[in-house]
Formats: sequence, structure tokens, C-alpha cells
Amino acid sequence: MPTAYIDMHLHSRFSRACSKSITLETLEKTAIQKGLNIISISDFTHPIWFREVKSNLKEIDETGLYHYKSNNIYFLLTTEISLIYNQDGKTRKIHYLILAPNMEIVEQITTWLKTKGRVDYDGRPIFGFTTPELVENMMSISKNIMIIPSHCMTPWFGIFGSKSGFNSVKECFKDQTKNIFALETGLSADPLMLWRISSLDNYTLVSNSDSHSANTIRLGRELNVMEMKEFSYKNIFEIIKNKDKNRFLFTIEVNPSLGKYHWDGHRNCDVCLSPKESIKYHNICPVCGRPLTIGVEHRVEELADRENDFIPENAIPFKTLLPLSELIAYVYNTQAFSKKVWTESTKLIKEFGSELNVLLDADKEKMKLLINEKLVDLILKNREGKLNVQPGYDGVYGKIILSGNISIKQPQKRIDSYINK
Repeated sequence: MPTAYIDMHLHSRFSRACSKSITLETLEKTAIQKGLNIISISDFTHPIWFREVKSNLKEIDETGLYHYKSNNIYFLLTTEISLIYNQDGKTRKIHYLILAPNMEIVEQITTWLKTKGRVDYDGRPIFGFTTPELVENMMSISKNIMIIPSHCMTPWFGIFGSKSGFNSVKECFKDQTKNIFALETGLSADPLMLWRISSLDNYTLVSNSDSHSANTIRLGRELNVMEMKEFSYKNIFEIIKNKDKNRFLFTIEVNPSLGKYHWDGHRNCDVCLSPKESIKYHNICPVCGRPLTIGVEHRVEELADRENDFIPENAIPFKTLLPLSELIAYVYNTQAFSKKVWTESTKLIKEFGSELNVLLDADKEKMKLLINEKLVDLILKNREGKLNVQPGYDGVYGKIILSGNISIKQPQKRIDSYINK
């Protein structure tokens, strides 16, 4: 049975803070290099981007998937929107991933959204209506539309985020909870963390890159691996809706510590704290005296009703992998976007066919003929889940560390002063 490697959440060049080089051509080329075969077209509500998509993609036998130039890459129709509204005396800011079965449904979705506001200024438009209203109206268009809370634990725009989120799916979706089947883990969380929250057991956990650029550093850094007789929207929909463990093989996650919001902290104050340390300071920054940005691990601790390492019976497995670019950058003490990283990664991808082949299966002895032994060792440690990462915090990515303890960044004199107050 064919295996699908799926990244269903990324962005176009029409979304804020996204690369202007994102085109269908660059997305397709990068997907091949990465080893993906189904990717999102992204941002289908943006009129200019959608015209480009509609005029260049061809649907494959009414499957709800589309080809551009390569018959090996399938495009899936998805978008992300942002809702900002008040509920229960609190401002809620939530991002939602929307999957559509065909272009006709996309046009109906966009037509309805235009009655609520503009869609032409950003690939991820912002609206002021509520979550239940979104779901109810999407279901009135088509029951085959899927709505998934994006990066569900992220502080600022996650359904459970510390800044503006809820404490449960039902609190957010109310009478529309019955139409929600999945949650997106996001970079700063992984299934093992979310399995600690028993109320999430019936939801399928999906993982996607949320990429803002068309390169192998970002695209496919998190993804979903499924088996299906035929690649189609219907099959993807049913696998997710039914939490089909026979066909949903696993997700690939980055180490959640790499995510920008894993631990608590203040970027401007250079303060990064574990949840335990934050609680000692009453969640107040010991440098500036303002509330800390509470990260994903801390938020999971607040919602969890199970111990660490609990695995539910119906859990879909996952593998933890850091992107190849991060490994090369670490070995050569350079940036992930550097020429050296591009040269070394291209060499490996050319030999083994894709980045995923390198990370998951490439032979140790063959790799030694191409790259230095330290990098080979790092790739194998990555494959075995043996790499440590200094946690990211308050918008700062984490970083690989091979030796020593994970450090808690805190200006000691100011903290001692705070404690002694």
C-alpha cells in the first residue's frame, strides 16, 4: 500500500512574515528534496494566490488532490485563519487550519468569509467572530470540511495557549465540539506531552511544519505518515476523523524543546525558565517584574491529569527527528541557512534521494564516504532520539547541546534580589 508523507500546514508568499520566494514551483521542488509527496497549497483564501493555484493545478481524477508539474507531488487544499473575539470576559486569539475537499468548496468558504471581513490583505486573515460560528458555517457548506486547531498549545494563538486559550476543547467549540476530530501538536509540543491530558484521547494528533518559507529547513520539519490505497482527500479525511491506527502509521516531530515556546521566559530580558523555576518566581520575570510568557511545557503541566510518559491505548506513534540542516549547522558551527549547510545537505540528498531517507534510513558506512564522521554520528543519534536540546522560549528557537546540563538562563544578581524581597 502506498505511503503518504504529508505536510498539510504551511504558508504562501502572501502571508505576513513569509518568504517572497514561495511559489508552486519552489514548493514542489522542495517537497521532492524533503521526501514529501502530499503538501498544502496553503492560504487558499487569498485571491491572488488562489487564482495562481486554480490556473496552474490540475485535479487528479476527482480525488481532491492536485498536480502541478510533477506527478509525484500532490497538493492538498488548506488554509489557516485567525479568530480574535471575547468569551467569558477574556480575549481569545486562536488559529485554525481548514482543509477543503475541492476548489468549488474553497470558493464557497472564501465567499462566506468575505461576508465577515477582508481576505485580500494577508494569506492568514483575521476575523472577529467566534469559533462555534466558524464551525457551524463550515459544516453548512460541506460536512467534508475539516477544522483543526493549529499548534494547539502555543501561548499566543493556540486553543490551549497560556495567553488567550481555553482549558478544554468543549469550552472553546461548545455545541460544535462534535465536528472536531483532530488537534495539531505544534513545534513546542509532541504527542507524549499531550497524552498526559485525558480529555484529548479521542482526538487525532497531527503534526505539520507551519512553514513560512519553501526550503528543506522548514518545510516538512513535522509531518504525518499514512498508508492508503489511493492518495485522496477522502482517505486523508477518514483516516484523521476515525483515528485509524492501521493507516495512520506515525507522525514525525521535532524535539519539542526546539520550538520557540517550549519553556517560559522573556526574550528581551534574556530569561529562560523551566516551569518549576517559573513557579518559584510566581510566573513573574525576575528582571523586569512583568508576567513571563508561559510556555507549552508549563501549560501542559497545568492541564495534565496523568504522569509523564503515559501512553493511551489508542495512541498513534511518533518519531522525533531534528531537520538535517540543524545537525549540519551544529557540526560546522554555522547558521542553518548558510552555504555550508546547503552544500552538505545537497550532497546527502543527491546520494540518498531525499532528506527523510537520510534521517530515517541512510547507511552509516555510505554516509562516511560523503561527510565527516562527526556529522554521521549526529545523524545516527538523531535517528535514535539521543540528542538533547536547550529549550526555546518566548519566540526564541531551542538549540542542540551534546554535553553538559540544560541551562536555565537567569541573571543571578537580579534573581537573588527578587528572592530576598
